[in-house]
Amino acid sequence: MARFDHHTFFFAVSIASLITCAACEPPRPYRIPVPPVSNPVIRTPPLAPSPVPPPAETARKPFPQEPKIGEQNLKDKPQPERGPGKETKEPASLPNADESLPVPEPTRPPLADDSSLLAKITPGVTPQRAASLHLTEEGKKLLESGDPAKALARLEKTIVIDSTNPYGYFYLAKAQYRLGRYRESLNFLDIAESRLRNEPFWLAEVHALRGENYRALGQFQSAEASYQQAVRLNSGNRTAADGLLRLQSDSSPSGK
Repeated sequence: MARFDHHTFFFAVSIASLITCAACEPPRPYRIPVPPVSNPVIRTPPLAPSPVPPPAETARKPFPQEPKIGEQNLKDKPQPERGPGKETKEPASLPNADESLPVPEPTRPPLADDSSLLAKITPGVTPQRAASLHLTEEGKKLLESGDPAKALARLEKTIVIDSTNPYGYFYLAKAQYRLGRYRESLNFLDIAESRLRNEPFWLAEVHALRGENYRALGQFQSAEASYQQAVRLNSGNRTAADGLLRLQSDSSPSGK
């Protein structure tokens, strides 16, 4: 028979007691272990801000002459026109006492005498133009000497040699006027004017000679208009100035 060991018996009894107690004790709920915190920070809920009394009203109150304008008022109330265009028009619209008076045109100084046709023969001039200018100068001298018929025959050759010579047409018109052929003279003047538009001295000569033809035909209003046009182009045109004086003397009561 085996030997009874007291130590073993007491050890078994202790184990059984522990098992019995463990079975009777209610199970503890499982919790996740929290890591230890060395310096725990205690957070307190934020304090509610203390009510601050409203500051004293320091904003500038609008004056009576500058009321607050809302967006609706801007839409409803028509705004006065104060643009720069209106401001510039107001001074112009003011009546001027001198506007009703005619403003005299400034008198232009007399143009230099450009009647020397030989001076127009330059190295760049074609031989046809040079020959035509020589004949024109000869016809001009014949007119000045009082021989319009011979001058006419000489001047007719000028446009045969060079039909673009404007001075030949002008002196042809002058020869026709001296011969009393006023209508023919006016026809030649029309051609000369179309070719002398850029030469004020000669254009004034054309208008002055046209005035002479109109006066000889009894068309005094047309003559006066032609004389005035000649003076506007060249205030030193003696033919036009003398023609205006003759018209004034003929229309005055003492001249009748």
